[in-house]
Amino acid sequence: MDGALVILLTRLGGPVFALNQDLIERADSTPDTVVTLVDGTKYVIAESLPELVELVRRFRVSVITAAQQLERSAANGAGPALASVPTPERRPAEVVQLHRREL
Repeated sequence: MDGALVILLTRLGGPVFALNQDLIERADSTPDTVVTLVDGTKYVIAESLPELVELVRRFRVSVITAAQQLERSAANGAGPALASVPTPERRPAEVVQLHRREL
């Protein structure tokens, strides 16, 4: 993984743009490929639906591969220790009081 947190797509008849693939809610082929994000934003892209699926799949594979490499490096003492990453078990619980607003 090259550090990018996005996939590159091409607007239909337009420029290339970067999209955070985690924000994709769905993609339709109508016959143009329309990507709908979780906030309702829609993009019509030049890539076909199978191409989009492959881009997302490759991106996720790269994330998993990078995580495995980091884990192996830490286990061999060649990288940052994963024990230093805060987890729910390692940090104190914080309680936040929520107050109901009167209407």
